[in-house]
Amino acid sequence: MVVVMDKTVLERADGVCGELVLRQAGDHHEIIANGMFLMDTRSGESERLLVRAAADRMRAGGTLLVGGLGVGFSLWEALRLPDVGKVVVVEREEAVIRWNNGPLGTADALADPRTQCVHADLVSWLTASTDAFDALCLDIDNGPEWTLDATNASLYSPTGLQMLAARLTRGGVLAVWSANASQGFLDRLRSQFRAVEALEVPVARGEPDLVYVATV
Repeated sequence: MVVVMDKTVLERADGVCGELVLRQAGDHHEIIANGMFLMDTRSGESERLLVRAAADRMRAGGTLLVGGLGVGFSLWEALRLPDVGKVVVVEREEAVIRWNNGPLGTADALADPRTQCVHADLVSWLTASTDAFDALCLDIDNGPEWTLDATNASLYSPTGLQMLAARLTRGGVLAVWSANASQGFLDRLRSQFRAVEALEVPVARGEPDLVYVATV
């Protein structure tokens, strides 16, 4: 273990986007991706809202896809909601899945019979898939304008949004988490989807987090 100030580095791993670091800060854990702070276990309010907003608008008993396992907030919330019949989680980083099964404490949720965890790149997997989902919840970056790589950035383009819409059932819902507002992304959503909302989540410092919700 390596201690950096008051934070302990528990593990470093080679990831798709570069080096991944799991570190502990007091009672909480943090994940750093290629030198960029990605997520932690301190709150999860906006991640839970991401899932609730989608589940509230999709058909009861439907299948909800979570793009990005993160620290498990979205998966736990989806399993808690009675209207969600099945949860498919797509995560491209093997280390993130392993950490969730270990120190991040998501093992029970991953083992739930309603959960299917897929180790794959979300963009490639969705592009190749013919499955349709009642809700798609995306939390794979820090937002449409703050992506980890160019492949992820394509997901928020007009072509990417068209592909996402095609993966939804009739009346299905797309929910996208963002660390900041993006008028351009909001405009692109409105050009592709029937109804679009932007939900703000206040944070202690800086701009509020955003959850974009769009219905086909």
